[in-house]
Amino acid sequence: MPEPAREEAELPHPMRLSTLLFILASVAMSAAAQIVLKLGMNGANIGPSLGGRRWGEAAWLVVTNPLVGAGLALYFLAAIVWLLVLSRVEVSFAFPFVGIGFVLTMLMGWLLLGDSLSLARVAGTLLIASGVVLIARGG
Repeated sequence: MPEPAREEAELPHPMRLSTLLFILASVAMSAAAQIVLKLGMNGANIGPSLGGRRWGEAAWLVVTNPLVGAGLALYFLAAIVWLLVLSRVEVSFAFPFVGIGFVLTMLMGWLLLGDSLSLARVAGTLLIASGVVLIARGG
């Protein structure tokens, strides 16, 4: 009996290309959520309210801030996609890809927020990413 035709390109690991894309989408949405949340927390006097220990005011500013809401919505969407990923592959295989989020968040913070990049921060982040590659290649 002939094998059924495959709809997706094959990867070295027994995982569908669509699963890899879902993993990367979830990680990217989580990284973007960090940036959006940071933008939200920088605005609307939230920092001074927290610093002044005006908890009620700070809480109101946080829950009514559209950027904070958008960041939380992105996290929620990322979690939904992640649940799909977990239904397809072993958690011990999928979870190391979360480390890519460190690289994305660092780069997005630098490009979009003007975060500083020290040699130690870049080296540490690349070390995490290297670990992700090693785990993914190990099967």
